[in-house]
Amino acid sequence: MPPQPGPYSGLPSYPPGPPGAPPRLPFPAVPLSPGGQPLASFGDRLLAVLIDGLVLGAASLVVMVPAMIFFLAAVVPDLTATTADGTYAEPDPFAVLLPLLALEAGLILLLLAMSYVYQVEMMFRTGETVGKRVMKLRIVPLDPTAALDRKTAAKRWLAHQPAGMLIPGFSYVDGLWQLWDKPWQQCLHDKFARTVVVKVSG
Repeated sequence: MPPQPGPYSGLPSYPPGPPGAPPRLPFPAVPLSPGGQPLASFGDRLLAVLIDGLVLGAASLVVMVPAMIFFLAAVVPDLTATTADGTYAEPDPFAVLLPLLALEAGLILLLLAMSYVYQVEMMFRTGETVGKRVMKLRIVPLDPTAALDRKTAAKRWLAHQPAGMLIPGFSYVDGLWQLWDKPWQQCLHDKFARTVVVKVSG
């Protein structure tokens, strides 16, 4: 007898076995969002995050490498200066420390700005980043009647990126939260912004 359609997300069910055989267990139901879309798995979300990390990392190198070259060109002459007798002069620590601190602060602000554009503006306009597009995932509001707006995308980013930088260990707890969250499999930044991540067909 061919498989018969079952009630579990369109998957087939099978007729009972012979008399005396243990009953067959039904297929587990696929978790769905309030809008009826399949929720993204932990593995898919993790791969999407890794891809996004590579994209942002490559973009940041384009900025960081020239900045480091400029910094070294500015401070190396002070570090290698010699006195009249040929010995190295004692460098002024502020001549090195202040430019280094300024460079670090500037790079942090620039990387946050790049992350905002990537995680908020791109998300707001398309509902996905490069990683989510590759993994066929999309961010949608928990309310199926609402549309993803810039404010929601920004709240999601604030609870994910800056909070992860400021609070030690928060990024790990945030990312793993979806493993035990029921019923929507949300991370903490999803809960803060009232969003879910769903699997799309194309």
